[in-house]
Amino acid sequence: MSILELFGLPENYSQHGEQVDQMNSVIHWLMLVLFVGWTIFFFVTLFKFWHKRNPKPSYSGVKNHVSTHLEIGVVIVEAVFLLGFAFPLWAERTDTFERVVANDPEAPRVRVIGQQYSWIYHYPGNDGVFGRTDNALISADNAVGIDPDDVNGHDDFISTTALKLPAGRNCILQLTSKDVIHNFAIVPLRIQQDCIPGKEIPMWFNPVKEMETSVICAQLCGEAHANMKGSLEVINAAEYAKWATSRSEEELAKKKAMALN
Repeated sequence: MSILELFGLPENYSQHGEQVDQMNSVIHWLMLVLFVGWTIFFFVTLFKFWHKRNPKPSYSGVKNHVSTHLEIGVVIVEAVFLLGFAFPLWAERTDTFERVVANDPEAPRVRVIGQQYSWIYHYPGNDGVFGRTDNALISADNAVGIDPDDVNGHDDFISTTALKLPAGRNCILQLTSKDVIHNFAIVPLRIQQDCIPGKEIPMWFNPVKEMETSVICAQLCGEAHANMKGSLEVINAAEYAKWATSRSEEELAKKKAMALN
């Protein structure tokens, strides 16, 4: 059992998650060593400089520089972690987006829209192109404001119950918000990203196997922030394709029926 599992972190389900877990494990071990070391130093100090053992105070202060050397050592170790592990991991994750787009142009995409206090998932339909959206068009029947005059949006469909994605595929989520800043966090996939009003920020990952989990808002967004939970279902890729095709065809048929009426 890893130190992260001892702290309750769930099993990793993403392709990149092993790197994140390795980084987190190293940091936790460092923090444990620092905690034990400084705790021992604290109690040694209490014993050594107890007033009954030193009735006459000394105003000259510490004459050696052991603590200074220790502090410099800790700073060096933390700099190594930052420059040697954190920055390269962040750079590698950032660079993978261009590779995903170039090597897998048909990677499933979903717009994720945060609002107080729920999530809306907007799928581009069988044509793979999102219809134009406008906040002015948002209504009870049009939760994300899809322009009814844009043909690219006729086969789009939305879900307010669960986000479905295929296993073993690069998945791209385009995150935004209707109101305040939210944060879309999927702990088993070791990833999260802010949802900012007026912006669409990509978040990408490859779920390695099927699963069901919760997604949460990891940014304080109001009085009901703690209740802002959603569901994620990672299903078989063939099953996902069948489900998405069916939902898109249903939505297209509905739009055509409305047009005829």
